Amino acid sequence: MALAMRLSRGGRKKRPFHRIVVADKRMPRDGRYIERLGTYNPLLAKDDENRVNLNEERIKYWLSEGAEPSYRVAVFLGKAGLAPMPAQRNNPQKAEPSEATKLRVADKEEKKANAAEAAKAAEEEAKEAAKAAAEEAPAEETPAEEAAPEAAADAPAEEPEAQEAKTE
Repeated sequence: MALAMRLSRGGRKKRPFHRIVVADKRMPRDGRYIERLGTYNPLLAKDDENRVNLNEERIKYWLSEGAEPSYRVAVFLGKAGLAPMPAQRNNPQKAEPSEATKLRVADKEEKKANAAEAAKAAEEEAKEAAKAAAEEAPAEETPAEEAAPEAAADAPAEEPEAQEAKTE
């Protein structure tokens, strides 16, 4: 007969309480069991001493008889020092984000990069505009006498171009 040490659920809805039992592997989870070995109350704090109660003598006996603890019961026995601690399960695929999440993250990063480039380009344009304004500012500070002949010289040159554009 194959024996298993496992949890058998009791308690009412949303108020779980488990018995640690030895049962035939073929029996249902909450069905017939051979012996009750302890209790587990997940509603108590993790550091509470009444969270897990174990009958150490009977557990040692059933382990010697070949009963195999479930993973959760093996963790309880490992913490109590009655059996070696089981290897920690690691499923890296389960921790990996889904494809939709990866696409969403990539889009966010792309938008951030585009926004940074746009901000950098706007900053460069602002610097260029500031340089251009700085170069034009000294030209505007020239005395009015010097500026008047230049304005008069520019005016006749523009008029023939304007007339040619009208005729075309």
